[in-house]
Amino acid sequence: MKNLVTAGLGALALGVVFAGSAQAADVTACLITKTDTNPFFVKMKEGAEAKAKELGVTLKAYAGKIDGDSESQVAAIETCIADGAKGILIAASDTKGIVPTVKQARDAGLLVIALDTPLEPADSADATFATDNLLAGKLIGQWAAATLGDAAKDAKVAFLDLTPSQPSVDVMRDQGFMMGFGIDPKDPNKIGDEDDARIVGHDITNGNEEGGRTAMENLLQKDPTINVVHTINEPAAAGAYEALKAVGREKDVLIVSVDGGCPGIKNVEEGVIGATSQQYPLQMAALGVEAIKKFADTGEKPQPTPGKTFFDTGVSLVTGKPAAGVESIDIKAGTDKCWG
Repeated sequence: MKNLVTAGLGALALGVVFAGSAQAADVTACLITKTDTNPFFVKMKEGAEAKAKELGVTLKAYAGKIDGDSESQVAAIETCIADGAKGILIAASDTKGIVPTVKQARDAGLLVIALDTPLEPADSADATFATDNLLAGKLIGQWAAATLGDAAKDAKVAFLDLTPSQPSVDVMRDQGFMMGFGIDPKDPNKIGDEDDARIVGHDITNGNEEGGRTAMENLLQKDPTINVVHTINEPAAAGAYEALKAVGREKDVLIVSVDGGCPGIKNVEEGVIGATSQQYPLQMAALGVEAIKKFADTGEKPQPTPGKTFFDTGVSLVTGKPAAGVESIDIKAGTDKCWG
């Protein structure tokens, strides 16, 4: 194991925040993200660092070289165990494959908190701190339905999803949108079994702009009258907009999304995206550091939000065109809270 840890460290980006007192050295927390370049995880690290400094906790931050680099995350967990950390915050690249290593950490007495996306199964971690992605999807679905009004019953809806493996974040946003829009999702744990005639189809974006453009082009070939587009995130939404613009449809199609990054909020302001559900990675990580400090001091583990299976770190609908009956914040408020 020692050789594995040594080899893995070369693939990690490591940042350490040293606390300013002797007592602080007693509590070390680890933050392990998918990458250190994605603005979402940059903001997550910022929140963890600020809270660690405030609480006098030593924070060690690790990241894989690319999204999907699970080997580096495994090596990071092993390093944290060896270093005597009290807890680990992890945004896992492989939510199933990381579970045996997470078990090693928990067996060694560390508190393990999944950030953003639950492990599979979810109880493999001590807790999950995340956006309510089902609610995020419902909010943009409700907004789209309210904005269309009576025309919603005849809508032509395209779904630009994440990957063929249907990770939980993908499923929850997709199915949540359907619930909000008034489409029966059938099995809410699976994408693609629906039979509502308004659904033109689903395509995969890999969560990036190029994927969004290609997926939108594919679905427009299937039905050029699409007038509502659900996108897994804002880069995919930007790509979808470019595909629509290329055929002169950008002004008569509603695009909705999830994330709340600053480029995405700017696209809401400019009319590229009609509405987006904003999540809060800084808050997610800051609350995680607080939980590790409390666990180190008292042995108490964090509890889920009442009525949910995870600790809900919040979500808000951001739009420049509020819809009756759908709670939202304006673009200025979204800009004040955005990231990236």
